[in-house]
Amino acid sequence: MTDNRLLFYSIGPDVEAFTTMRDAELPYPVLCGHQVHGYKVGIVDREGMTREDFEGYDALITNLPIAIGVRTADCIPVLLYDPVHKAVAAIHAGWKGTVQKIALYSISSMIATYKTDPKDLFAVIGPGIGLESFQVGEEVPQFFKEAGIPFDIVWKWDGAPESDSMKGGHHIDLKAANKWLLMSNGVKEENIFVSEIDTYTDERFFSARREGYECGRAITAARLL
Repeated sequence: MTDNRLLFYSIGPDVEAFTTMRDAELPYPVLCGHQVHGYKVGIVDREGMTREDFEGYDALITNLPIAIGVRTADCIPVLLYDPVHKAVAAIHAGWKGTVQKIALYSISSMIATYKTDPKDLFAVIGPGIGLESFQVGEEVPQFFKEAGIPFDIVWKWDGAPESDSMKGGHHIDLKAANKWLLMSNGVKEENIFVSEIDTYTDERFFSARREGYECGRAITAARLL
């Protein structure tokens, strides 16, 4: 399959994984939960399930040949693939989901449901807002500190904030935070791909911070073949 508006990831011969760019058409239906910036993980265990079955779920896991995904516009999409037990996960990790450790809950769900060993997992941390663009209020870093996520790898003080700019103030690296969460729960660093794409600065992708919350959403999906 080729489409220059789909960003594909090579994480295994029997799984297809991608992120849509602006105006891309999905190659097939993708099941997403009704995301609420929480930490609930839904199990897709039969054909015909719909978004209505996953009200309030920000991550899905499955071992069926059903495409699962998440919708993002600056938040961080994370995909997991277990090549041993043939299972995948799609995770929506905004800053609230990150401090609630949704990546941890997703791995734990795969362990409980499919007997996944975290050291076997391959992971994709997809396009999302970058450190330099994710300027936050002074209360947000405190949530990361309270969650036990190492401050030195996720937080940056950029000096006095500039008006109408993302320069200055507190900044948080959501991709680094989610990579740390994966590694601290047994995923090997060499098995984690981290996209360098910053959705705030790359106009091929939707950005709620740049365009407003009502903008479109990228779909990041995984499907077992």
